[in-house]
Amino acid sequence: MKIKKLTLSALFIAIGVLSSHLLYIPVGVAKAFPVQHAINLLAATLLGPAYGVAIAFIVSLLRNILGTGSLLAFPGSMIGVFLAAILYQKTHRYSLAMAGEVIGTGIIGAFVSYPVAKIFMGREVAMFFFVIPFSASTVVGVVLGAIILKGLLHIKSIHSISGGGQL
Repeated sequence: MKIKKLTLSALFIAIGVLSSHLLYIPVGVAKAFPVQHAINLLAATLLGPAYGVAIAFIVSLLRNILGTGSLLAFPGSMIGVFLAAILYQKTHRYSLAMAGEVIGTGIIGAFVSYPVAKIFMGREVAMFFFVIPFSASTVVGVVLGAIILKGLLHIKSIHSISGGGQL
């Protein structure tokens, strides 16, 4: 089981890094990346919080190293996947995982991004500046992730990893 989870994690990281230069939306100092939110939903429901946070961190780190991300990729993606995974673990409902990703990234991550932008990036932005773009990006990504997840759950080996929840 651990090899399956590591393999799926590597696949998610590869997809996140390779698609990051193709599909992003510039928002001031941030680069909104809906694919990350789709990956977060998949990782949260299929792999759990530890793997999900690790995947989000590694994708964010590699995107920053390659110049396709910003420091703001860290708080949003990591908080979003963590909340999504915890809600999914407690309820086994994909809809709550989706809500967790939207709230975790779109609202909590947006607020945490304010001091990151101010302190580490030297950018003065309004406290609520990131809420709308992060939320919009997250909703698009979560819808994409839900479509992919629905298709993946028809694959027996994926279903055994996820523990079988409800959409």
